[in-house]
This record gives sequence, C-alpha cells and structure tokens, in this order.
Amino acid sequence: MGDINWLLRGGRVVDPASNLDGKADVLILNGRVAEVRPSLETPAGAGEVRELDCDGLVVLPGLVDMHVHLREPGQERKETIASGAQAALAGGFTSIACMPNTEPALDTAAAITYVRQRAAEARAARVYPIGAITKGRRGEELAPIGEMVEAGAVAISDDGSPVADAALLRHAFEYSRRWGIPVIEHCDDPTLAPDGVMNEGPVALRLGLRGMPAEGEVSWVFRDCLLARLAGGRLHVAHLSAAGSGEVVRWAKSQGISVTAEVTPHHLLLTDELVAASGYDTSTKVNPPLRCEADRQAVVAALQEGVVDCIASDHAPHMEEEKNREYDLAPFGMVGLETTLGLVVTRLIDGGLLNWSAAVERLAVAPARILGLPGGAGTLSRGAMADVVVVDPGAEWVVDPARFYSRGRNTPFAGWKLHGLVVYGFVGGEMRFDRIAGGFAD
Repeated sequence: MGDINWLLRGGRVVDPASNLDGKADVLILNGRVAEVRPSLETPAGAGEVRELDCDGLVVLPGLVDMHVHLREPGQERKETIASGAQAALAGGFTSIACMPNTEPALDTAAAITYVRQRAAEARAARVYPIGAITKGRRGEELAPIGEMVEAGAVAISDDGSPVADAALLRHAFEYSRRWGIPVIEHCDDPTLAPDGVMNEGPVALRLGLRGMPAEGEVSWVFRDCLLARLAGGRLHVAHLSAAGSGEVVRWAKSQGISVTAEVTPHHLLLTDELVAASGYDTSTKVNPPLRCEADRQAVVAALQEGVVDCIASDHAPHMEEEKNREYDLAPFGMVGLETTLGLVVTRLIDGGLLNWSAAVERLAVAPARILGLPGGAGTLSRGAMADVVVVDPGAEWVVDPARFYSRGRNTPFAGWKLHGLVVYGFVGGEMRFDRIAGGFAD
C-alpha cells in the first residue's frame, strides 16, 4: 500500500506546531503531507487517492514516545523490536526511541545499526535507538558516541543507571554538544537507597517495604543541571517524579541551562497508596517509584506549565513469572505504549487538565524537537513525512492486557475504562495499522 495516496476528510485536525485545531481535510501524496485545508478536492494526476471519512474523529501528527524499552537484543521473551513497534503504533506512536539497557547494551555503532534494521523489517512504528553513555552501561568508560550517532543514535543514556562519575558525565555532555544530541539521565543517587523498592514515606513504613526518598532524585537532577551548564551540553531528565525535581528544572531553565524533562502517565495519575490498595501488586513497582499525592499534583502542575516538556511511557515489559514474585524481588517497570494515549485523553483532556493541542504538544511536538527527529516528525506541516494517527476520542474501551500487541502484560491499569482509541496509523503515508480491518496486515 506504499504507492497509495490518501485524502483524510472532515476530521478534527490538531497540530499545535502549525497552530491548527479545527475541522479540515489532510491530503497525503507520495508519503508526505501535501496540504491541510478545510475543504480539499482530489488532485488531478496524483495517481490513486483513497478517501477516508474522518468525521467525528481526531487527526493527529504521529505521536513520539522518547522513552521505551524494547528488550531486543538479549531479552526477546519480554519484547522484540517488532512487537514493541506494533504496540507503539496501535497506541498512536509512529516514532519511538528505545533505551540501550539491552543484553548486550546498545553501546556500539553495530548495535545501533542492528536496531534500525530490525525496525525497518517490522514495518510498524519508526524506531530510533538511544546509545549508551558508557560501555556496557557500567559507568566506567565512555562508549563511542560519535560512531553511534553516525549510525543513527538520537541521544545517549545509561537509563536504569545514573552516571555516578561526575567527570565522566561532564565529558559525555561535551561530546553530546559536539554531536548535537541530548544526554538523557536517570536521576537518582544510587548510594542513598540502594535496596529501596517503593517511595519512602508513611505507606512504605506501614507496608514494611524499603523506601526510596525523593531527595535522591532531586539532588541528582540538580547535579546534572550544573554539569550540563559547566559543559554546555543538553540534559534531558527522564521520568521526573518528584515535586522538588520540577522546582530544580524550573530554576535551571530560568538560568539558561539547556534542560528538558519528561513525566510518565503513571507518575501523573498514581501514587504510592496504590501499592497498599492493590495488595502489593508488583505492576506498581517502578523506578522512580510512585510518589505521594503532593508529588503527583506537583508534576501535573509542572506539565501544565511547560516546566516538564513531554509525556513518555517508560514502557518496560517483563515476563509474568518475573513480576509474579515478592515485591522485594520483582523487577521494576510497567508497560505503557498501548495505554498512554487513552490515559491522557481520559484523565488529562477529559479531566480538564490539558486541551487537545497542549496534549499533542507534549506527546508529539516536544519529544520530536528534543530528539531532533528528521522529516518533520511531530507535525502535519506541508512537506512533513506523513506520519499520522486517527483517533476516535469518544470510543470507550477497557484495558485488557491479554489483547496487547506488546509481549508485556505488567500494567496496574488493567480493567480501567478509557476513552480515545487509535483507529488508523500511517507511517510515511502508508496505512500500517487499521483497527477496523483487524490491526496489522500479515
């Protein structure tokens, strides 16, 4: 279907990068957005043009998730590049950036090339690899950053592990400045609570679980902001979860430090009280942990204000037997590619916390800009690659992990009733996902 052109008629087009929010037609020719206007005619001489009735639907630039764990290579039982890319597109993400904590780590140009090739074969969402900051993510020696960028890495990170050596991270910032990419840091002091499993506070005390204080994150965000200023590099704070971290980012931006930040849906919507209410459900075990209600409200406010730039899923699939253990022993992480958009629509948009334009800014425009993605990712402007998703904003659905395209089932949102369902997904002008026709073509 790659040689088919499309005319998407009568949908509500939301594209904050082009200041669009209203009923319009979208013409896709030769894999790119040709025009967006209130009323378009099928152009003569354009070859086959299929019309798609989008009345009552929302037409968006393809969403961008800049924090995803795909597990391949090395842990394909949890997730493959192909299954993750399909889960992404079914959830509205036409572009995702995958973290390097695979086995082996994505710390060479060859590893970056492998991910890109496997993603191309999957023919679902685009996958942009993130290279490791240090070899093996061990925090001891810089990985070959320039070679990885030339192979297609869009950022560097040791996500899952902060870079403890300040001098080493300073050098990473200096290299990142040279190559024009962000350094994505998992901000947490590893010496403060090395055995913690949930947020430190009254709930952890009541449950008898070891706590992880928010101060470990806040202090690390401050340190990294100072190092970014010293080196002149770009810092991106992954999965910000604490009120104090937002205050540090706000201060750093006011000082002209180049820093951006993301927040996950689970940190926006859930608190540590869920660990107790769920009976120690290990799908609530994430790193950073679910914080208290005051932190949750603070990160929502920071997102609304633009202090926090974007929403990312931190999709982290695990096998059922790994998660079905004592809370202390289960791995951190939950899946999120297929629930993020529905949670944003239901709890943030329908809840009056964000409008559609602000939500798309944080789910598409900002992450594409932070990563410097090519081809006009995150917008429907004329000439941009036609990565487009069409959403039924009123469709009600129930989160059922058994129906996920992802191999991961570990979510605390199972059984939640959500609104906002992706109906069609286009990548480069090709319809690769059609929920009405059954999903993905064989």
